[in-house]
Amino acid sequence: MIDVTLENFEQEVIAASMSQPVLVDFWAPWCGPCKAIGPILEKLETAYGGGFKLVKINSDEEQQLAGAFGIKSIPTVILLKNGQPVDGFMGALPEGKVREFLDKHVQALEAEPEEEAAEEAGPLDPAARLEMLQHAVATDPADDDARFDYVKALLLAGREDDARRAFEPVAAKAGVSRKIDALARWLDALAAKPAADLDARIAANKRDFQARFDKARGLFAKQQWTAAMDELLEILMRDKAWSEDLARKTYIAILELIEPPKVKVADGQIPPDDPTVATYRRRLSSVVLS
Repeated sequence: MIDVTLENFEQEVIAASMSQPVLVDFWAPWCGPCKAIGPILEKLETAYGGGFKLVKINSDEEQQLAGAFGIKSIPTVILLKNGQPVDGFMGALPEGKVREFLDKHVQALEAEPEEEAAEEAGPLDPAARLEMLQHAVATDPADDDARFDYVKALLLAGREDDARRAFEPVAAKAGVSRKIDALARWLDALAAKPAADLDARIAANKRDFQARFDKARGLFAKQQWTAAMDELLEILMRDKAWSEDLARKTYIAILELIEPPKVKVADGQIPPDDPTVATYRRRLSSVVLS
């Protein structure tokens, strides 16, 4: 990482970008989000093993350079190739989003085996991940993917009230976004109060679909994902369209919530589906298509 001024800009940015991509981080000492994105960029410069060069420009001290790039807010990150800006983003994105941005333009080197083992052994602890996601949502309230991850993390941590507050700005999107709909159904399950006699009702009448659904929703609220989907499958096997497709929609919501995010491994390939998710997708397809 290099601090760039007007004096060394030509050499460290323009000339350097002729041989490798240069990532320019416009920041200022007083900027809180800048302090969050800075370490992520420095970490990725090392992780990408020379795939790009990182430089930092203090926008307060180098106002001429900031003006030349049309910087209106910080942090702003701009990527240059062959002397020209080719892409950029504003705000303190989470590391995964920055990687997605870089992967469009930069070839990452394969990680050393010991590095991979270290990463596997040391993921972010839940509190640190929550803090990172909270910052991402605060930085870009329109990033629905970050908000989905944040609300989901809050619910997994048992912080229902905080989750409801974080969900409220996107609640109206439940009808058009599968991820937002999944969160809405989880929150609805948490608010429901299942009756105590559900098992007896189901034993007496296997077609008591409301009892089965209420049981599934109770399991959903307890994060007993597969047990909830098993109960929903019992409904679907008997009546696929019951209650305006409610069982199938809830089943899909659970799959959305338990599916791990897709990440590229070192060779650029996307790993196979999570076995549990894959199994329950097949079960749903076999029932719905039968």
